[in-house]
This record gives sequence, C-alpha cells and structure tokens, in this order.
Amino acid sequence: MGVTAVFILPLLLLGISGLLFIYQEVSRLWSKSAVQNKVVVLTDAISGLGKECARVFHAGGARLVLCGKNWERLETLYDALISVADPSKTFTPKLVLLDLSDVSCVPDVAKEILDCYGCVDILINNASMKVKGPAHKISLELDKKIMDANYFGPITLTKALLPDMISRRTGQIVLVNNIQGKLGIPFRTAYAASKHAALGFFDCLRAEVEEYDVVVSTVSPTFVRSYHIDPGQGNWEASMWKFFFRKLTYGVHPVDVAEEVMRTVRRKKQEVFMANPIPKAAMYIRTFFPEFFFAVVACGVKEKLNVPEES
Repeated sequence: MGVTAVFILPLLLLGISGLLFIYQEVSRLWSKSAVQNKVVVLTDAISGLGKECARVFHAGGARLVLCGKNWERLETLYDALISVADPSKTFTPKLVLLDLSDVSCVPDVAKEILDCYGCVDILINNASMKVKGPAHKISLELDKKIMDANYFGPITLTKALLPDMISRRTGQIVLVNNIQGKLGIPFRTAYAASKHAALGFFDCLRAEVEEYDVVVSTVSPTFVRSYHIDPGQGNWEASMWKFFFRKLTYGVHPVDVAEEVMRTVRRKKQEVFMANPIPKAAMYIRTFFPEFFFAVVACGVKEKLNVPEES
C-alpha cells in the first residue's frame, strides 16, 4: 500500500498540473477570441492600468480606440503597442484626445470615437482622479472637479455611446471603480463620494439596458498601485486601525486588474471586487455591524490626528 502511494502521488500531482496548464491555455485563447475584431474604447489609456488594459486587449485582436488627455503620451503608448504586435493578428490603435474632467467636450469627442469605426462594442471607463485630505480643507471647486472626472465625465461618455449599443442590441460597458464605491475611508470624502455615485449610476443602468442585451460590469479593486512600489513593513502597523487601513491601501498591480477586466468582458460578469480578505471583511462588518465599524474608524481618525505624519 505504501509503495503504491509513492508512485500514485507524483502521477496525481503531474496530472493536476497538466490540467491546470490546459485550463490556463484555453482561458487565454478564449479571452483573445472574446474581443477579436471588437471595437474597444479605453479611457485614460495613458495611466498605469490603462497601458496594461491596452496591451491585453490589443494582443487579443481588438480594434482599440485609446483615449487620454496627453497626446505625446498617447503616441508613446501607440509606438509601444505596435512595436511588439503581430500586424497580421492585431489592428492599429486609434488615438483620441479626451479629458473627462472637461465634461463640456465629451459629446463632441464621443462623435469622434464613433467615427473611428462606426460603432462601439465595449466601453471601458477607466479614468479617475484622486484627492486626499480633511473634508473642511478640500475646496468646493476641487470637490466639483473630482465629481466631473470620476462621475459626470464617465456617465456623459456612456450616455453618448449607449444609443449605438441599444440600436444594435449588443455591447458591454465596464466601469473600473474602487472599493470606496462601497466603503468610505476618512480623508477621502470627495473621492469616495464620486465612486459611490458612479457605482450607483451603473448599477441602475445595468437593469435598464438588460432587455437590449447590453451588459454593464463593474470592477472594483482596493487601489491600483504603482508598478514598482510595494508597501514596506514598519511601525505604521502598531495599532489595529493602522493595520486595517494599511492592508486596505496595499492595492493590486495594474497587470492583475487588466487581466481581470479581460476576464470580466469574456465572462460578462456584472460585479467584481478585487481585494484581500481584510477589506472584504470590512465591507461585511460595515453592513452587519455598522456601529462597531464606525467606532474603529473614528478611533483611527483620532489617533491619526494625534500622531505626526510619516515621511
């Protein structure tokens, strides 16, 4: 019995490894076929996450329309994509100058986007603006700017492109949001408010357009961290509150979020949260034990006000 187990266990492990490899390869090919020849509009393509999404969808054979507010950086991204692509399997990306914080220009830009290929199959709302500070020190002007970039801009673009999807009875709209659309964090009042508003809009829109076979998806990571920045360990985690919020702000890598966006498009998922167990637990605590959650957060705010800021 023991000798048999010695031979069976390695074979079993080898078989499982082989099945996992096959599954990954099939998933990769399936992902590419899901967006091949599809017109994909990506906002804020020049951000870290935007670049990774552009890379993934371009490799999958999508007809990309890359939007950003800096033309030089758009051209740099364009050069990077075509330099590594197979011209026989990919399409040359289209570039469109777009600043979502300038809501008045969005309708005209939407027409320019539609003129690129005549339709839009997938819209990925990726643009976002962040601000951090006590609510009473953030000007109302900055509050409005955050709402324009994170809420009014994306919904204005969505409303402009949605009639095309409804008339063709096909399409998918993806909102790359943030966990703060569900869970507010102190000193990020304007940002959290804009993310709550955006999530509420697209949750409602999902039900409205379902009869037209238009899919609305939301992908909410904690934070999308920089490429080469990893959180260090130190005295910052001396208390429960500090430990909790440090874990919450660790974030995920842009590559991981881009791949999840691709999976969301392929599987037509409605809602995805990308977070480690601590932020997920916080969401449940906020829902079922709100008084405890508020007490922990308030305690942390008091502690933060009494402790000098770290450099």
